[in-house]
Amino acid sequence: MTSFTRALRRKPARRVVAVGAVAAGALFLAACGGDGDDMSGMDHGSGNSSASATAEAGSTSFNDADVTFAQMMIPHHEQALEMAQLADGRASDAEVKDIAGKIEKAQDPEIKTMKGWLESWKKPTAVEAMPGMDHGSGDGMMSDADMEHLKGMKGAEFDKMFAEMMIDHHDGAIAMAKDEQKNGENADAVQMAGDIVEGQSAEVKQLNSILDRL
Repeated sequence: MTSFTRALRRKPARRVVAVGAVAAGALFLAACGGDGDDMSGMDHGSGNSSASATAEAGSTSFNDADVTFAQMMIPHHEQALEMAQLADGRASDAEVKDIAGKIEKAQDPEIKTMKGWLESWKKPTAVEAMPGMDHGSGDGMMSDADMEHLKGMKGAEFDKMFAEMMIDHHDGAIAMAKDEQKNGENADAVQMAGDIVEGQSAEVKQLNSILDRL
């Protein structure tokens, strides 16, 4: 048998192999396509998307009470930070220094968070909304004269005045936070209000005990 004849006899076999390979490939692709169609019809992806959308909607929903809470609490916290920073170099009582540090640690991040809410809600910040806020109008905010007086104090005199002013300041914040708990809609804002009520109520108790021994 010549080499040419052998070559002719091998060609059909190669065709069979090739056809078999193509057929197998087609079956594989069909199987993969079927799996993809089945997967696209499964509930896993759509269920997760729905849950995510619901969570997102819940975190971004808000009402007027939420906006007012953030707009009023931002400058309130900012003044508390200013008072706390005055303790450095003026306070002599260890507990006063400790509370001042706690106020800075807690309220600075809360200010940033509330400003972020207002930006996401497309609402003006507290400074823009209330440039002429009337300090000392029952919300616990100190007047400019009060702040200047505190700046002039040092040692035990500072400690006592700081404690008295911060109690009034905290009482105002607690009242504002309780209003938010009752009337707010945004879950994050209501949660922060609860944290403020709990944390600042504990600090008021501690500040009162400091006044009792000064």
